[in-house]
Amino acid sequence: MKEIEATVATMARIPPKTVTKSDAEVLHNLGKDLKRVVFGQDKAIEALSSAIKLARAGLREPEKPIGCYLFSGPTGVGKTEVAKQLADLMGVELLRFDMSEYMEKHTVSRLIGAPPGYVGFDQGGLLTDGIDQHPHSVLLLDEIEKAHPDLFNILLQVMDHGKLTDHNGKQIDFRNVVLIMTTNAGAADLAKPPMGFAQSKRDGDDNEAVNRMFSPEFRNRLDAVIAFSGLPPEVIEKVVEKFIFQLEAQLADRNVTIELSDDATKWLAEKGYDEKFGARPLARVIQEHIKRHLAEELLFGKLENGGTVKVVVKGKGKDRELAFEYLPVDPKRAKSKREDDEDDDVAKSKPMLVGAAPRKALPGPKEKRERNGKSPGSGAVPNVPRRKDI
Repeated sequence: MKEIEATVATMARIPPKTVTKSDAEVLHNLGKDLKRVVFGQDKAIEALSSAIKLARAGLREPEKPIGCYLFSGPTGVGKTEVAKQLADLMGVELLRFDMSEYMEKHTVSRLIGAPPGYVGFDQGGLLTDGIDQHPHSVLLLDEIEKAHPDLFNILLQVMDHGKLTDHNGKQIDFRNVVLIMTTNAGAADLAKPPMGFAQSKRDGDDNEAVNRMFSPEFRNRLDAVIAFSGLPPEVIEKVVEKFIFQLEAQLADRNVTIELSDDATKWLAEKGYDEKFGARPLARVIQEHIKRHLAEELLFGKLENGGTVKVVVKGKGKDRELAFEYLPVDPKRAKSKREDDEDDDVAKSKPMLVGAAPRKALPGPKEKRERNGKSPGSGAVPNVPRRKDI
């Protein structure tokens, strides 16, 4: 069934999930599913899901993309992750472009292709070819404020008419694309302490930065500007648990499980979160304090055959650090389990005709004679007693 679905989806150039799963079911659970994998951005997710539902309900202009959204907020709070998870939930391709690579004027031509007579004319544009191959997709333009101004002129055409002409004169259809742009504009202003006693947070400063950064004609073509907030400590702890869960999934083949104590979770959250950089340092902290210790044990130590790792915190004050307790699996038990798994894999790999019964072992000569009702000595030739030597 999956092969048929994939074939139909490829021929129709639509995402495979839309063949078997209706858009209504995906859209109905969109906000809930996004909140399950992205933490601490409930308001941003609700705004995004509402905007997409509005567009898919037929209340948008048919010649425009499904939606054009600008994600604003500090770095490391989940803007790019929301775009990735949205593409995964919708069952479409994610096309990501880092706008820091398109800061110069001549680099913009790489997106739509070089004009005739220039180097690279025979090669297609990265953006136009990507959308032509994946007309149903989520287009992510990371850190859009770093792009050259000429790129915004290209985006105005896409956001207004849902089409873009490449260097060969071919029109590329963007009407089934969700366009998401991220920006860190306003992050520096939000990090500054507020003025006065009444204002505890610099609310609205990010919107002012967006208005200063982008032109009115660009902002007027956006369906929504979705603001992402900083992550509180309790959310960082959830992110830690998510990272550990992903690490445990990587170690599933090695039969290794990880048990993280509450103190260890808080310790990693404190070390891995920075108000300026968000949760980005968390991956480095887990690699330095968790993965590096596990590597030696996995290759040469107590976890070579699998086992359980208990991560706790020892010490007090500034001397607090992570400690590990390894509970290895008995090598004989691990070996027998691997052999059983290999036997199961071999049994599953043997082909069998549909409706055919399992083959039985052929009976031996003795079983054949007994099945026919004949004893070993009841053949056609009578048994003749041996002559005794005198």
